[in-house]
Amino acid sequence: MTGQGPPRRVRVTAPSAPVRAPRSAATRGIALPGTAADDADAVYARALRVSQLRLALGTVAGFVVVATALTLVLALVPEIDGIVLAGLPLSWLLHAFAFYPIIVTFGILYARGAARNERRYRALRERG
Repeated sequence: MTGQGPPRRVRVTAPSAPVRAPRSAATRGIALPGTAADDADAVYARALRVSQLRLALGTVAGFVVVATALTLVLALVPEIDGIVLAGLPLSWLLHAFAFYPIIVTFGILYARGAARNERRYRALRERG
């Protein structure tokens, strides 16, 4: 690089895209025929998705709270280690087996809640 200045910079631009008019809320996503029944079905389906998401997040949050509480009890209460069943400390048995009933319970609660949400969705859809 003797006697040459800084490298030459080249500016590259793309042709401008045509400006489109904003789409209305009714035409976003999947194109549905413009009947009122189709719009109502889309609203009901969206409400069902939101309801199922809320149920799932609530179930996960509840599970995390209960599992954390059990873990904290096992860690912070040393008297549990003094109880021995079948040659094993109770805290070991609880670590090994107590989480499974919690998982099953939250799974059942979620399945029942999801079925209830879908029954309500079908009732609204058939009524509307």
